[in-house]
Amino acid sequence: MLDPQLLRSELDKVVIALSNRGYSFDVDRFLGLESQRKSLQVQVESVRALRNQQSKRIGQMKAAGEDVAQVLAEVAGLGDQLTAAERELDLVQIDLDDLLQGVPNIPGSDVPDGLGEDENVEIRIWGEPKSFEFDVSDHVDLGDALQQMDFEAAAKLTGSRFVVLKGSLARLHRALIQFMLDIHTEQHEYNETYVPYLVNRSSLFGTGQLPKFEEDQFCMTEDDFFLIPTAEVPLTNLYRSEIVDVEQLPIKMVAHTPCFRREAGSYGRDTRGMIRQHQFEKVELVQLVHPDHSQEALEELTGHAERILQLLKLPYRVIALCKGDLGFSANKTYDLEVWLPSQDCYREISSCSSFDTFQARRMQARFKAEGEKPRLLHTINGSGLAVGRTLVAILENNQTDTGEIVVPEVLRSYMGGCEKITHL
Repeated sequence: MLDPQLLRSELDKVVIALSNRGYSFDVDRFLGLESQRKSLQVQVESVRALRNQQSKRIGQMKAAGEDVAQVLAEVAGLGDQLTAAERELDLVQIDLDDLLQGVPNIPGSDVPDGLGEDENVEIRIWGEPKSFEFDVSDHVDLGDALQQMDFEAAAKLTGSRFVVLKGSLARLHRALIQFMLDIHTEQHEYNETYVPYLVNRSSLFGTGQLPKFEEDQFCMTEDDFFLIPTAEVPLTNLYRSEIVDVEQLPIKMVAHTPCFRREAGSYGRDTRGMIRQHQFEKVELVQLVHPDHSQEALEELTGHAERILQLLKLPYRVIALCKGDLGFSANKTYDLEVWLPSQDCYREISSCSSFDTFQARRMQARFKAEGEKPRLLHTINGSGLAVGRTLVAILENNQTDTGEIVVPEVLRSYMGGCEKITHL
């Protein structure tokens, strides 16, 4: 959430920054609510001060043996006025909070201009897409031919946009998770963390999924719990309402979890295969850092996600999202896009973002240095990587003319020495 003080002191600049990302801030509504808030705040403080003054006077009158009945009645009346004014102020504050909770983050100063994905900027490319001497198959046909990827069985169990993996593909999926966790914990110094897959509303609000994106969430209505859309939610919210010592920073966490998304509004997009599913796995990286170090932390975290692709020898590129393509809570984002031969293009496999104080303000996640007041943390997160899409990329980039899949060298020890995945 944006700092209300920033809106009050630099409203014009904030409005321009938001318009650069395609968001039209309701200035009239904000100014109207702010005017009401200020007026009611003055009224509340004035009545409260008068009531306190009269209450003090009652004590003095009693000590002097004077009749206090009339003053008591006045204090009671002031109490009623104060209660009514505070109630009205609370209602205005609720309306103001409702407005501010729907306002996205302000883009960083170095985020490229633009309103859509066509204006995103390519930062770098790693690896060369392989040239095949045969017609390549997509991951669906490859998995079907291997008899180890079954979308029909998943549809029978649940519905569309789910998959059943079997045999060596199921093991490869598991191997990817273990491999990613090992790299991030042993080489990149993240603390492996196991978290609940169900969270409450406060957690989803803290990272910015609620209230704006409730339709994208799977909700357990009886308990009002939500299946997590990403491990970012429980990991980051571990520090909700906490004040950590500055010496603890940076806090670096990694978790493997399933993720659940309704994909509301994406009907007809990527309906074939594993690219866009309701249930998928991710290894998520989260850092909570000192504000002075958030930019370098984003670069570091992005590099950690890239390292997985490099070790797997999967060609990819890094894209800086333009202002209009940023996610709701993000201040700056790099997308990693892996090469998919069947589509003859790069597709997103990780999104690494910094959020400035946007999430920390919603969560009241703070740090404190000795002798200083608590300050809001900066939060950074990214996929390191999306497991299903990594599996897709391995199948397509490592296919042979016989339909077998060459297992990347770094995964073979996790696969019991298996070098190729063949028909069951």
